[in-house]
Amino acid sequence: MIEKEISELRRRFRPDKTNITKIRGCYVNESGDIIAEFYESLGMMPVEQSEEILSLLKKTLSGGIGKNLLDIEFTTNEVLELPEHKLLQDLKKSALGEDASVRELCEKIRSSLKMETAYLILLASDRYDVPSFSKSGDEEEESNEIFSYFVCAICPVKLTKNLLGFHAHENKFCNIHPDYAIAPPSLGFLFPTFDDRTANIYKTMFYTRSASDDYETFFETVFGKQTTLMPAAVQKETFETILAETVGEECNMNVVKSVQSELLTKIAEHKEAKKAEPLVIEREVLTGALADSGVSAENIKAFEERFDAEFGEEVALPPANLVAKDLRVEMSDVSIKINSDRADLIRTRVIDGVKYLLIRADEDVEVNGVKIHIG
Repeated sequence: MIEKEISELRRRFRPDKTNITKIRGCYVNESGDIIAEFYESLGMMPVEQSEEILSLLKKTLSGGIGKNLLDIEFTTNEVLELPEHKLLQDLKKSALGEDASVRELCEKIRSSLKMETAYLILLASDRYDVPSFSKSGDEEEESNEIFSYFVCAICPVKLTKNLLGFHAHENKFCNIHPDYAIAPPSLGFLFPTFDDRTANIYKTMFYTRSASDDYETFFETVFGKQTTLMPAAVQKETFETILAETVGEECNMNVVKSVQSELLTKIAEHKEAKKAEPLVIEREVLTGALADSGVSAENIKAFEERFDAEFGEEVALPPANLVAKDLRVEMSDVSIKINSDRADLIRTRVIDGVKYLLIRADEDVEVNGVKIHIG
């Protein structure tokens, strides 16, 4: 799914836009046991509650593509034979109306997750009359297709703190006692995906709030697949390790800045071009940046081999997962952050046998908020 398609579905999670009428799922306690099931009508709830529930479901369609939102692909054989995929299809076709299927999914989720807190499994089914668009881009009234899908949000339930409050109408302080509150989802998924504004049963879109979390057991249990998707934070850490270890002594400030600049340039160009497809880059973009910064052919070859071994051959990765927005320089006792477009301000030098970082200070300099003079 591209950002435009995700945004189109996100707009549906409002009481006046959605066809979601029921919310169902279960409550899992801290020990991992299902202790309550629910099947509630949104229409019977106060408006504030229904809006909050729709907001929680909507969050499973948020974040960066390739970072928080990951496409899980099924082969034709898996669609035909995997019992896990059949369960997803059954849930979609019944609009979550079959109790046995819903309980089976909840049990799969419960058995595959180890969370530190209790949590809710929220499930909702929607039918979207997909409008057509004229050549001018204006939405037309008639609908050519109905997109049926369901969304799952897994939300931690946390105990709030004991707080001090004030009742203005009574003009006195009071204690607000702790209670259990539903937090935004940690993970979730949508099935099927809305590719090219139509249903694609060969994909489900997985959501994770943390780019560093690994849900391997969840993938195997719920989707019947061993995930080959490396969490975004792990991608970045792995790439940084590969770069440092294969380029070796040639990995100087110029090399890191060259790679950083190349990736940020690709991101900026993609954004300016307003391309719908998510941006990904191949290994050759990175090796080109290494060659331009003077890295030897021997070390570039070592980088290529290690890159393929860690990420896979002919893989394309989101550049945003490999680069930080700012250039960070860190030592055990020093941490410096430089805007990515001003990487030219920093240099490395060896003076009288001592290694130094040099930062050009043409502008005003403040230390702990106090403007200082360099004379």
